[in-house]
Amino acid sequence: MWIEVENMQESELIALAEKIRELGTELPDVEVKAARMGCPKVFDSLSSFSNQSGGGTILFGLDESSGFAACGVYDAGDLMKQITNQCLQMEPVVRPLYTTATYQGATIVSAEIPEIEYDQRPCFYKGKGRQNGSYIRAGEQDLHMTEYEIYSYEAFRKKIQDELRPCQRATAQDLDQTALEKYMQMIRFKKPNLAQLGQEKALQMQGIMDENRPTLAGMMLFGVYPQGYYPQFCLTAVVVPGTEIGETGSAGERFIDNERIEGTLPQMLDRAMAFVLRNIPTATIIDPQTGNRTDKPMYPVTAIREILLNALIHRDYSIHTESVPIVLRLFEDRLELENPGGLYGRVTLDLLGRAIADTRNPFIAGAMELLALTENRYSGIPTIRREMRNYGLRPPEFEVIRGNFHVTLYNHRANDEKTGTGKIQQEIAEFCKTPRTRDELKNRFPQISPAYLMSRYINPMVQEDVIHLTIPEKPRSKFQQYYS
Repeated sequence: MWIEVENMQESELIALAEKIRELGTELPDVEVKAARMGCPKVFDSLSSFSNQSGGGTILFGLDESSGFAACGVYDAGDLMKQITNQCLQMEPVVRPLYTTATYQGATIVSAEIPEIEYDQRPCFYKGKGRQNGSYIRAGEQDLHMTEYEIYSYEAFRKKIQDELRPCQRATAQDLDQTALEKYMQMIRFKKPNLAQLGQEKALQMQGIMDENRPTLAGMMLFGVYPQGYYPQFCLTAVVVPGTEIGETGSAGERFIDNERIEGTLPQMLDRAMAFVLRNIPTATIIDPQTGNRTDKPMYPVTAIREILLNALIHRDYSIHTESVPIVLRLFEDRLELENPGGLYGRVTLDLLGRAIADTRNPFIAGAMELLALTENRYSGIPTIRREMRNYGLRPPEFEVIRGNFHVTLYNHRANDEKTGTGKIQQEIAEFCKTPRTRDELKNRFPQISPAYLMSRYINPMVQEDVIHLTIPEKPRSKFQQYYS
């Protein structure tokens, strides 16, 4: 089944041609072919656009080698006939929509390729077969799908549950019996009808055991040492002394901290959180009314926990990703998390957190909910966005890059680089090398309102220990001065 689209109007086709000429490049959803001397082969573009959210357009009659000048097609009627013949050689068959127009005195033609429903993907050229004839759009290129990218569609269509495959080398004795008993207690409390079936049946129905062997889910949730069976189903974490991989610190070190985090999913969650919290600055805030002290980490802790939970629960656990760990990177201006396995099922990036998503590992997700480690209510992404907003930070960025899911959280340094506030903070720090009163600061920066100067610059700099108070025990004292 194909997603319905409306025919492009002539004026829209001309506007698209103008846009391509102005930009001087093709687009992620527009492929340009000259077609001056005959009909080109477009099987790769038919496949990639069909497999892409929103589909795409093949524009015939512009010459890329001449700066996308209009060269016209050899014969519009025959071109459309030949393209339709190529569409019939696709699996499933592609149903393009055509538009013709006169542009700069030449005839141009567009073929709009609708996206195919997710459970019908990948669309491929039958002449090469599914493995060699499936393409994906990457920027302006049509690239062969990897074996894993093809498998991810197969797994969704056939409802393959990799989390339930038995761990062939393990036995029930490889599970932590204490953790398993705690889990059974939760089942007895929250699922009494299931508990009545007995422990053996309950663990089988919950996806923890497959007859007498633990499943992959069982090992990752309750294994004594899961990485003894799945070495790369772990998390690697590094702290980079700069903003890019390859930068080094003052002593030439590539990483300030570096840890391979192993254990069960709950253990890896705790250890990854500990790694992040010990490696990010924490400001001490004194409430001016009560004098109470609170600590404020550089990033909202709840957001960090949610992205780690999402990675551990929803990563791909198939044989195709057994050699790929989750990767956590801390830079000076951001935190990055790279997770094996792109978005699962029908959800797209623009719907992420706004629509109920298909769940790749429902048994793992259910067990983590039963253990009270996650709500499993599709609230993770909205929570991350809300926490970052409440912290005054840039929105989180989500990307899918060739089968991997990336999350980036930016801190205040990135905010400053984006908004230009970093320069003002530097000027404040320089000015405060000599202790300054509020009035002196107000007079030095007359372009900024006094209230905004304090709330946006001075107070955060105090919290981050960039500047200090001469009377820290009385933050609101009229004799207060600020020094760097």
